[in-house]
Order: sequence, then structure tokens, then C-alpha cells
Amino acid sequence: MTTYNPLLFQSIQLRELTLTNRIVISPMCQHAAAGGHATAWHLVHLGKFALGGAGLILTESTAVDPRGRIGTADLGLWKDSQIAPMKEVVDFVHANGGAIGVQLAHAGRKAGSEPLWEGGAALSDARLASDAEPWQRLGPSTLPAGPGWSAPVALDHEGIAQVIQGFVDATYRAERAGFDVVELHFGHGYLVASFLSLNANQRNDEWGGGLDNRMRLALEIAASVREAWPAHKPLFCRISAVDGSVDGWSLEDSIVLARALALCGVDVIDCSSGGLTEETRSLPVPRGLGFQVPFSDRIRHEAQVKTLAVGMIVDAKQAEDVLAQGKADLIALGREALFDPYWPHHAAAALGVDPAYQRWPLRHGVWLAKRAPSLAYARAEAAIPLTATESQE
Repeated sequence: MTTYNPLLFQSIQLRELTLTNRIVISPMCQHAAAGGHATAWHLVHLGKFALGGAGLILTESTAVDPRGRIGTADLGLWKDSQIAPMKEVVDFVHANGGAIGVQLAHAGRKAGSEPLWEGGAALSDARLASDAEPWQRLGPSTLPAGPGWSAPVALDHEGIAQVIQGFVDATYRAERAGFDVVELHFGHGYLVASFLSLNANQRNDEWGGGLDNRMRLALEIAASVREAWPAHKPLFCRISAVDGSVDGWSLEDSIVLARALALCGVDVIDCSSGGLTEETRSLPVPRGLGFQVPFSDRIRHEAQVKTLAVGMIVDAKQAEDVLAQGKADLIALGREALFDPYWPHHAAAALGVDPAYQRWPLRHGVWLAKRAPSLAYARAEAAIPLTATESQE
């Protein structure tokens, strides 16, 4: 008899890191840091996903420069004092069987905005000036991100060098904090994405113009971070496969970029989309179930690089089908994980994996296993269909 072994729960080797399953928790901005330092919120927020059984957990966007924060309470790794609070989170995840990565980012011309629950609008220049940490919107050119956003300062060569060094310095701090993965955020209209797009980058020097020049900042950051990051640890990169703007960055451009990033030592491309501009004339990507999976599929096959699929992946069968059809190597959950932090364990039950609850934290699984026979009997008595796991008991 052949035992069903879903790809979703098969391990995957990334350099010397072995993930116990293919489920990744996507970065999700929490705006709960204090001076860029992780707080108890982050320990609970990220720690619960380790208890929930995810193979890899990625932190929210973590600023490499206080000028490049998305919001006032973003996580940061721009100074050494931010290492220890992050290490507490990392240590908890490791102690509970998970792996954890940090997403390093610079918001560029989209620095300084309200949290979603406060409206999400751009902060005024006066508000930026009153903050305890320094702010400065930066970009390839002086084009603002959209209505309500002030024009960024166009980076000169010295400023570009400082940005690259900021990513490198944050990478060294990530290693000291014990992270297993670094993910570079090159999407969603933030600094690197703005250099990639002709709709934001109007330079005529070696950092603008043709595709090779517009990719230069992304590739120099990736190569520099790869050199700083231990060779045995994997490097991810999130991109907007299409940036959502009219005549903007395309999927074909992303395939070219993904090939070049792989040559720089990037191991996984995290395939998101959109975000270049806030203008209503932008071209939205319809947000149906698995709406970004086709991007992951094309990039995986045409760039010959491992990919992470993300975006409205909500149930176990859907996730398994993406992997089984060769459209991605890993599956990322964001808002679905907020809705159900124990999604990996529930997916295992739905797919008939782990009938003895051995994947659960010991302090949880032993009680669930003890309850299982009684629950199965009670369901049968009430004519409630058994789950795939219960039917094996």
C-alpha cells in the first residue's frame, strides 16, 4: 500500500537549510515596533506561526535605514541595538521547530505612510519632520509615488552607495540575530522597484535608461548581500512580477531580472505584484484565488529558479495543486495565516497527514490525540463527516 505524501508536507533543501514543509508565512507589516526594535507583539505574532507548523516564517518589511521606513513603527536593522530583540523572536521560533527569515527593505519614495487601520495615506512633510527618527523620501528621480506624496530626493552616486551598504550592514546584523534566511524586498514600488521601472526612473546615467541599467541597483544589492550573507544560508528576493502601472515593469522584464538575480546567488524568487504607484490610472491585477501563481509559474520555468507563490492561496488542496503542477516550489500565506495561524496543521488534517498529531507542538498535540477517538465517535453519532485525519484513526 502506497502512503499519500503531499508535496506541501515534503521537506525542501535550500543550500544547507532544510525546511520541514513547503509552507511559508509571508511578510506582513505590523507597525508595532518601538524605535525599530521588535516588541512582545512580534514575539507573539511570529511565534504563533512556529506553533502553527509553518516551515518558514518571514518577518515584516524591516528597514535598513530609518529614512526608508514604510511607517513610524516599522521594524529595523539599521543599528546594533535592534539585534537582541530580534534574536529573542528567532530563538523562540527555532526552539519550536521552525525556520525564520528577515525581509530587508528600503521604502524609497514610498517612505512614511499611515498604517492601514489609520487610512494608509502618505505622511505630510510636517509629520515626517516631527518624528523622532530621521525621514527622507528617496528615489531614482524626483517623481512622487502619486497624489499626496511629496517628491523624493533623487539619489546621487554617493547616496546609492550608502543604500547598498545599508543592506549589507543589515545583513550582518541579521546573521548576528540568528536568522536562517534573508529576503530582499525589491517589489511594491519601494526603492529598488522604483529604479526598475521606466515610470519612476528617468535617469540618463548608468542607473537608468535601458533595462540593464535599471536593474543595476537590484543586482548590486543582491551580489553585495550574497557576499555578506553566509554561503550556507539561502537568499530570497521578493519582486513585483508586474508593477501595475501603465506601460510599466512587465513579466518579461521580471524573467530577465530573475535570471540575473540567480546568477548573483539568489535562491528563491518571491513572486508578488503591483505597488509602483498609488494613481488610479494604474493597471490592477485581478485578485482572484491564486491570482499571482501564473507569475511564479512563468518565472520558475523560464528563469530556471525556485519560486515562492503568494496571493489568495487559501486551502490545502489549492496549495497542493500549485506544487503538484510545478508552478512553484514553496507556498506563502499572508492574510490567510492571520485568519488561521494553525493553517499548516489544519492543512495536514485536510490532506490526511499526521493522524497522530505528531506535527503539533507537544503541549498541544498530546491533548488533541487524546481527544481524537472521542471526537470521531461523537461526529459519527451526530452524522458529521469525518476529516481525512479522523478517518484514519
